[in-house]
Amino acid sequence: MSSPPDLFSYRKYWAHKFGVAPELPMSRAEMDLLGWDSCDVIVVTGDAYVDHPSFGMAIIGRLLESQGFRVGIIAQPDWTSAEDFRRLGQPNLFFGITGGNMDSMVNRYTSERRPRSDDAYTPDAQPGRRPDRAATVYAQRAREAFKGVPIVLGGIEASLRRIAHYDYWSETVRRSILLDSKADLLLYGNADRALVELAHRLAGGEPIEAIRDLRGSAFVTRERLEGWYELDSTRLDQPGRVVPHANPYEAEPPCIGEQAEHASCAQTIEVRLPEAPKPQRLPRERTVVRLPSFEQVRDDPVLYAHASRVFHLETNPGNARALVQAHGDRDIWLNPPPMPLSTSELDRVYELPFARRPHSAYGEARLPAWEMIRCSINIMRGCFGGCTFCSITEHEGRIIQSRSRESILRELEEVRDRTPGFTGSISDLGGPSANMWRMNCRDPRIQAACRRLSCVYPQICPNLNASHDPLIGLYREARATPGVKRILIASGVRYDLAVRSPAYVRELVTHHVGGYLKIAPEHTEPGPLAAMMKPGIDAFDRFAELFERYSREAGKEQYLIPYFIAAHPGTTDEDMLRLALWLKRHNFRLDQVQTFLPTPLSTASAMYHTGLDPLHPIRADSASMPVPRGTRQRRLHKAFLRYHDPENWPLLRAALIAMGREDLIGNGKRHLVPAFQPRGTGRAPEGQHRARASAPARRGRSGRGGQSRR
Repeated sequence: MSSPPDLFSYRKYWAHKFGVAPELPMSRAEMDLLGWDSCDVIVVTGDAYVDHPSFGMAIIGRLLESQGFRVGIIAQPDWTSAEDFRRLGQPNLFFGITGGNMDSMVNRYTSERRPRSDDAYTPDAQPGRRPDRAATVYAQRAREAFKGVPIVLGGIEASLRRIAHYDYWSETVRRSILLDSKADLLLYGNADRALVELAHRLAGGEPIEAIRDLRGSAFVTRERLEGWYELDSTRLDQPGRVVPHANPYEAEPPCIGEQAEHASCAQTIEVRLPEAPKPQRLPRERTVVRLPSFEQVRDDPVLYAHASRVFHLETNPGNARALVQAHGDRDIWLNPPPMPLSTSELDRVYELPFARRPHSAYGEARLPAWEMIRCSINIMRGCFGGCTFCSITEHEGRIIQSRSRESILRELEEVRDRTPGFTGSISDLGGPSANMWRMNCRDPRIQAACRRLSCVYPQICPNLNASHDPLIGLYREARATPGVKRILIASGVRYDLAVRSPAYVRELVTHHVGGYLKIAPEHTEPGPLAAMMKPGIDAFDRFAELFERYSREAGKEQYLIPYFIAAHPGTTDEDMLRLALWLKRHNFRLDQVQTFLPTPLSTASAMYHTGLDPLHPIRADSASMPVPRGTRQRRLHKAFLRYHDPENWPLLRAALIAMGREDLIGNGKRHLVPAFQPRGTGRAPEGQHRARASAPARRGRSGRGGQSRR
């Protein structure tokens, strides 16, 4: 596979002569000050505009600016009419639409589907400043404002809805966001390459409807694309003695010579006649896999689970094939994922001339999301953990893209010199994971051919270069930067990797923990952990032992903040009971806990919707898995995590009696909940829960305990 052109090798668009904007304009008055008569691209976002590399719209805007384009921002527009979408005039090339740094439904609603009381990405955390399904609504309003302008979707909300997907909030399978939004093109993942190429091709006069070969893009088509071989994976093989079919889950399914040109390859019978040509492999770069249609996955959970598995097997940019899914008489076509950025390209992206602050139009308003990350540094993209409940796989992918040590240290100096109110503390050096920086496959050829869903589950792959030595060196150099007094690690540590390097754990615990360190075992029991693709609890125990030992050696009293998920697919009531007993035995008292929230397109959401496990090939007779559904069962699983809260005791007592575990009700140390009920507690109406603050529990001199926050 040929390497893509360097991200910054394109000839700059003529408008580069206007120079760099101090901040991208949000009004016509700001455009006038810059000398612009129009914008080439207008980005519409559901977040307030913060010109910082942790915010998607800022990276999009500054990257396009570096190519010579004039970019305007419409942040959190009034979506009740098209008027606010006209505030910057008509863009010359396209509208770029994003729901924001978070999916708008996750942003607006809790796992109990209740509206959230605040929005961290809005000035003064005001709720209600974005609509439900923001990307769809914004695209429709932009189309109303200027009917002939191309509409391009991007960001995590678009990524997670690029094909038919289960939607937790409506409890339906919804069709691709491309159809509901009526957008011309969708760019999924970290779309740096696709975005830059698209802008230059549109600027060169190419119509958007002719751009069909862009990696990392999706579009609607009514016609079959010429020159492609189609591999049909719309059905399941039935049990029984049949003539062998090609397996849609294989790396490269075989096909029969001439038939491949028109074939539904997965359903083609291998006819062994003397004159028949020898079966051939389809060229991957010209093969498209046909998923079950929207109508099929909407009506048949088995086919939904099957489609989810096929989809996730086609996510490695080195070997992924294109995907196509019918929606009525139209097809949603997904080109293969974009190629990862090189270290030098990623460095240049993060070193674009960001103002590193919210837009001046917000004045003194507080922006909680900005306050949280203003002194943090992103050192990488991607995660090869493959946790089934996480959306990183569907958005950023599994291949780690790392910045160089030099670029990270330069940004550290930028934070020191340019961040208002900097006190000498860096809040994070991390990314999707704290300790995957510069970890990749030892052999690029193996990486390009690999179809594993995780590099660390069920065991750490022997081909993974999991050395922490470069990261230890980075931490030490960062700490030595003049003016930097303290560097904390706030990103989650992948502890099954960390325990392989006690030197890293010592470095982390001695210098980079501010009293608490968050870590995510998620569960203790094999069933839920297998459904999550998470390591066994013994790996957590080994990490905890190292954490405590090195904390004592450093003379520090420090605590782990464990994260656990309630009501994850694959979890039974008995699993949650055993987890609660484990928490009590280790003297953990969790305050805020997380109930599983099915996000579109994730493997765990497919489990939740179908009751099947797409981590294994799906058959018509595949066994079902336990899935906690319904308000009462989900509340019960959450209550097990907060067994110490009197508000939960009536629910837990009733459950323990039903489970035949009355022996756990009583007033002794071995009991989970007491037999008595304090006056004024335990009377919360169904579905409600009172927030309580509690001091962190402790164990031993530097024991484990604390508040779990997500």
